[in-house]
Amino acid sequence: MANSPYGRPDPYQRPPDPDDDRRGGFRKVNGVRLWVGGIMTAIVAALAALVAVLLVRGVLDIAVFAPKTNGAFGNATTAGIVGAAALAALVATALLHLLLLAAPQARIFFGWIVALATAALMLVPFTTDAAMDTKAASAGISLVIGLTIGFLLSAVGRSAVTRG
Repeated sequence: MANSPYGRPDPYQRPPDPDDDRRGGFRKVNGVRLWVGGIMTAIVAALAALVAVLLVRGVLDIAVFAPKTNGAFGNATTAGIVGAAALAALVATALLHLLLLAAPQARIFFGWIVALATAALMLVPFTTDAAMDTKAASAGISLVIGLTIGFLLSAVGRSAVTRG
């Protein structure tokens, strides 16, 4: 941390970004930390998906991914959504690991990839003949999952990188 003009550390200076390729040196990726964070992200994404489905089906009474007769928890499709969210988080962790090992400005590319994938998944329901509230609710669930994965893995990626 740089010193202020008074000889003390400057409390307002940001710490160096370990992902900043302009700093030189080699980027070291702590794979264990990255993958433990990825697994935790998968758990949180699965729970976020479950909460989103419960909100949409149980509270808002919108039939998303299953008929209303299946109730708030729906059917096997709910488990599929929850499982897909967890799997997406693990795939995103693998992508982040690859980017951190090889790509310049890895976290920027990762953010763009997650944002565009989330946007694409949000648009998919609007290509169907479902009711507009079902389309919007389905897109909302995809948004919740994408934001959860994007924000958590971005923080995990930052903490898993050091400079040598």
